[in-house]
Amino acid sequence: MEETIAGAANTQIAGQIPQQRGESLLEAAVRYAEERHWDVFPGTWLEAVDGRQRCSCGDASCPAPGAHPTRPDWPTQATGSATVARRMWQKQPTASILLPTGRTFDALSVPESAGFLALARMERMELTLGPVTLAPDRRMQFFVLPGGSAKVPDLVRKLGWALSSLDLVALGEGAYVAAPPTRFGSRGAVQWACRPTPANRWLPDAEELISPLAYACGRDR
Repeated sequence: MEETIAGAANTQIAGQIPQQRGESLLEAAVRYAEERHWDVFPGTWLEAVDGRQRCSCGDASCPAPGAHPTRPDWPTQATGSATVARRMWQKQPTASILLPTGRTFDALSVPESAGFLALARMERMELTLGPVTLAPDRRMQFFVLPGGSAKVPDLVRKLGWALSSLDLVALGEGAYVAAPPTRFGSRGAVQWACRPTPANRWLPDAEELISPLAYACGRDR
């Protein structure tokens, strides 16, 4: 089942985001490892406390409830093995699905408003996109080839922008993104703005997407 997002123009790219209803976190984690060869690791989860959903970390004011690593050495937890992933989520079926960046992909993170503007521009430019997530914190993450994050400051500078002036964050080694159907507390679940398909198995380089993303972030200031 898919949910239409108001204002999005293209059904394949942005207009409809598959909710993947009925798919468990375990099934999704195994599929990411098995089909996309992405490393995955389990993060925190949500617990009902006094009728409210709280993060398993115990922090009542957690900024990403149920969607962050459980320990500082989380990079050592990440696995690309579907068998190991299945075992991990069998131990904690409600754990969030986190994907480390800097391995099989980097990610360019922008505000939701800038992301949809960039998607429309990319469609007109007929750019080939990789997967794109939309998180409940109203940010979108565009998957690009690993190593792309290191290029971003120079690429943005060549376009006439200072990276510090744009709300554009390059996520590489040592960072991560949350994958669908991970939930952020009561704010909802991470969704695909551009879902993984055989057509986008080969990711774009950051250089291919940086112009429309920087432009959209500049307009969004």
